[in-house]
Amino acid sequence: MTSVPHHYDTTPLAHTDVLVLDYLAAVWGASEDLAPELRDELMTTVADYIAMRRTSAADPLEDPRHILHRLGPPEALVAAVRRGRMPAHLRRPAVPAPLPPPAATASGHLEYAGIALLTAGAVVLPVISPLAGLLLISGSRRWSPAQKTAAWVLAALPALLGFMLVLAAIVFGGGGEEALLLAYLAMVGGAIIAGLSLLPGLAARRQY
Repeated sequence: MTSVPHHYDTTPLAHTDVLVLDYLAAVWGASEDLAPELRDELMTTVADYIAMRRTSAADPLEDPRHILHRLGPPEALVAAVRRGRMPAHLRRPAVPAPLPPPAATASGHLEYAGIALLTAGAVVLPVISPLAGLLLISGSRRWSPAQKTAAWVLAALPALLGFMLVLAAIVFGGGGEEALLLAYLAMVGGAIIAGLSLLPGLAARRQY
């Protein structure tokens, strides 16, 4: 006696699945007068719409009855296709558009301000302006720590040298005006050199 194969799945369909199958069968029956290609396209579009609606990340509808209600009567769908157009509400649910990449900030405004304070600003305020510029540059990500350290050194050493010249002039007396002039030139020159040393890095970053 031959044994009966056991690979048949006799699990009854869920009621919601039956509703979907009945709806698709109704669409198939109502569209028998359409061209075969158009009929297949309609069936595929309706089936895809139902599947997409049930799994849509934006607005999922797990209950097929709500989806079928939105689709409308099968005859109305077929009538619209017969008139030469696919119903607008049959289009797949809109997938949320990806967020646009962050707009390129006017990154460079603070960096340019820092360099301006190091160069032009140093002529007006030899100590305060370069210090403010270096602080702005230190908070920027455009330059590496090594570049920032080099800028601090280039600006600070001449300023320290100028301070020592003024101090020596005060202690030993004489040549005060010359010492002040040399101190001023050292502070301004060091700050300008520090600012100019950062320009190539700034220009190179702007190319990305």
